Amino acid sequence: MSEAEEVVEEVMEEPSNDIVALAMGTESLSTLVSAVKAAGLVETLQGEGPFTVFAPTNEAFAALPEGTLDDLLKPENVEKLKSILTYHVVSGKVMSTDLSDGMEAATVNGKKITIGTTDGVKINDANVVSADVEASNGVVHLIDAVILPPEN
Repeated sequence: MSEAEEVVEEVMEEPSNDIVALAMGTESLSTLVSAVKAAGLVETLQGEGPFTVFAPTNEAFAALPEGTLDDLLKPENVEKLKSILTYHVVSGKVMSTDLSDGMEAATVNGKKITIGTTDGVKINDANVVSADVEASNGVVHLIDAVILPPEN
C-alpha cells in the first residue's frame, strides 16, 4: 500500500476530524503539525472554515535546505513561519475536480498559487501526492514540497 493510500485509509476511519486532528492522526504530516503549533495556527485550522490545505509531507520539509526548518521553528521567526504556512491554505473547500490548468488561487497569506494539471496536479512546483482527503472543516491535499510565497 502506498503512503497516499495509507493516508486515505486512516482518514476514512474518522471523517469527523477537523484539519488539525486529521494531520495529527497522519504520521507523514507530523512535521507540519509541529510547524502549525509553533506558528500558533492550531485554533485557526480548527475553525469553521471551510479551508483547503496543501499539506507538505515530512519528506517535503526534510527536502528544505539544511537548517531551514530549525530556523523557522525558532520563536523569533514565528511571523515568517506563519507567512509560509498560510501560503499553503486557501479559503473554501476546493476538491481536485474543481481545479484546471493555469488556474490561480488566492491563499490566506494573500499571495497567489498557480495550479497545473497537465502532468498530474501541481501547486506551483509541488506535486499533489494524495488529493481530496476530507476533513470536517475542509479538505487536505498532500504535496511533496514546501511552497514558498513570493517575496514581493
